[in-house]
Amino acid sequence: MTAAPGHAGAPLPRDGRATERRPSSPAAAEEMLREAHDFSLVLGGPLFQLLRRAHLSDNALLLVRQRIAVIALLAWLPLLAISALEEHALGGGLAVPFLFDVEVHVRFLVALPLLILSELVVHQRMGPIVRAFLERDLIREPAMPGFAAAIRAACRMRNSVRAELGLLLVVYTVGAFVLSRRYVFLPASTWVAVRSGVDSELTIAGTWYGYVSLPIFQFLLVRWYFRLFIWARFLWQVSRLRPVLVATHPDRVGGLGFLSNAVYAFTLLLVAHGTLAAGQFASRILFVGDTLPDFKVQIAVMVVFLLCLVFGPLLVFAPQLAAAKRIGLMEYGALAERYVRGFEAKWQRGDAPEDERLVGSSDIQSLADLSNSFDVIRNMRIVPVTRDTLLQLAAAALAPMAPLALTMMPLEELLKQLLGLLF
Repeated sequence: MTAAPGHAGAPLPRDGRATERRPSSPAAAEEMLREAHDFSLVLGGPLFQLLRRAHLSDNALLLVRQRIAVIALLAWLPLLAISALEEHALGGGLAVPFLFDVEVHVRFLVALPLLILSELVVHQRMGPIVRAFLERDLIREPAMPGFAAAIRAACRMRNSVRAELGLLLVVYTVGAFVLSRRYVFLPASTWVAVRSGVDSELTIAGTWYGYVSLPIFQFLLVRWYFRLFIWARFLWQVSRLRPVLVATHPDRVGGLGFLSNAVYAFTLLLVAHGTLAAGQFASRILFVGDTLPDFKVQIAVMVVFLLCLVFGPLLVFAPQLAAAKRIGLMEYGALAERYVRGFEAKWQRGDAPEDERLVGSSDIQSLADLSNSFDVIRNMRIVPVTRDTLLQLAAAALAPMAPLALTMMPLEELLKQLLGLLF
């Protein structure tokens, strides 16, 4: 197979075509595919090993229901039991009893299970994405050792004990600060902290919340940010290998279109963030008197942050895509120039053989095909991101906010407004 003009990162011989270089042996190619098949952002690390020993996970992360039940109940159930014993579950003269704290229930019973379920989805989808670099012939033989090194580096970072201990340290330092700012200095008593004079004191349930429940959630959350960093670093290392991009590829991103679909693996992660934010907004609407429009800036910042989080790693290929587009336009422009001059000389200046007719000639179809190829290059994007993917993931992050619209108008009126937009 010979590569089409417009490849980025591959030297072009004088005939204008990049020669293909495959692994020197089938065994090497098979080993590389095996390493790509075993790639996983989530299948490793101290917590993963701990869950395996506790029989809450296996090598394929299939015991997801058991993990959700145990971890979510460890974070939430003791809070309910202790609050009930302290008579802080339903009232007790508190501004916010435990059972009325919407944010806590959403955090531990909805958002936390989504973070855990996201691991299974990402694990199942990342392997085929990494293998696609090899199966689509984007990585050639000289770059194979670098590609294997990038996979191994990602796995070492994922398995790092120091990294997870560092994340735990961040959780117990920054998390303690957040707890004190949000609950200890509140002007009224809640199930977390009881106000006495000018000071507040953590309840027993609040102590469990601050030192067990909240750190569990925060650790799972920041570990996801760390995994996204590993993913971004892996893609950056792959981009440095100068993958062989085809400017005329119909996906209009040089053959990297599969990366745009890769971000769908993080959909549940975005829904978890949206759910967490919706729980916080709901608590303020119920207990402080805020309205949903008061949070429009926070919602916009959240959506932009999440989109940057999942789409940002793909931007590392922008220089290669820009180079492929530039080279493709130059090479196909020169090819088109030679072809149209020959076409004009043959059919407009009478150089065509007398026995050859324009009607039925393949020259017209070749001219149209060349024009289509040039249009593909001209419309080529320099980032492997589509508008539809952006909109769909933004909608996933915003979906948990939909029930909050009921705080602004009755359900019947809301349905009328929606039907009015549709019909």
